Amino acid sequence: QVQLVESGGGLVQPGGSLRLSCAASGRTFGDYTMGWFRQAPGKEREDVAFIRWSDSTTYYRNTVKGRFTISRDNAKNTVYLQMNSLRPEDTAVYYCHFHLGPNTYWGQGTQVTVSS
Repeated sequence: QVQLVESGGGLVQPGGSLRLSCAASGRTFGDYTMGWFRQAPGKEREDVAFIRWSDSTTYYRNTVKGRFTISRDNAKNTVYLQMNSLRPEDTAVYYCHFHLGPNTYWGQGTQVTVSS
C-alpha cells in the first residue's frame, strides 16, 4: 500500500503561481512514477505531469508545457508541481498519482481555482 498526502492549491488570479506537494509513504520502492491528474467540473480526469523516480524523466501535457514544472525530493519522497502563468482553464481538482506496475494510488485531491 502507498499513502499520498497532498498540500497546496487554493485561489489565485490569472497569471499567478501555486505549488502543489504530494508526499508518498508506504511501499515506495521500485521503478515508479508520480505525478498529477486534474478534473474540472463536468469534464473527465486528465493527466497533467509525471516524473519517473528512477531517472527523473518527465512528461507534461501540451497545454501546461513551459508553465508547469514537476520535480521531486528523494529524501522526502515528495513530488512537487510548480504552476506558473495560471489560466482560468487550469481550474480543477488536482490529484496526486502513484503508479508502479499494476498498482495505482491516488491522493485525496486539492482544489486549484484561477479567477479574478
